Amino acid sequence: MAESLASECTPLKKEYDSCFNAWFEGYLEPAVSASSSPEKYSEYSQRKAEEFEQKCGKIWEGYRACVQKALKEKGLDIMLQQSREENPMNRPPPLPPSSSSS
Repeated sequence: MAESLASECTPLKKEYDSCFNAWFEGYLEPAVSASSSPEKYSEYSQRKAEEFEQKCGKIWEGYRACVQKALKEKGLDIMLQQSREENPMNRPPPLPPSSSSS
């Protein structure tokens, strides 16, 4: 695992990476099978989002706060904001309707 932007954030990054990787392993295979139905996928995604929040949410928030502080201290927060304004991230398109016929 890579080091964080700021060395003081690295222990939090490693803890978060470990939590996320464990959660993500349990997400992948069932997500593929649930993707055959938009309704199933939506329900599955909601459950997995709640699970992520319970298991990794506080760790993520701690790591995120540490990195944001480091960005500000290094003067990178302004450049990051300008980049977001110039190139906003768009939401992905919705899943296509199921093509299976009954």
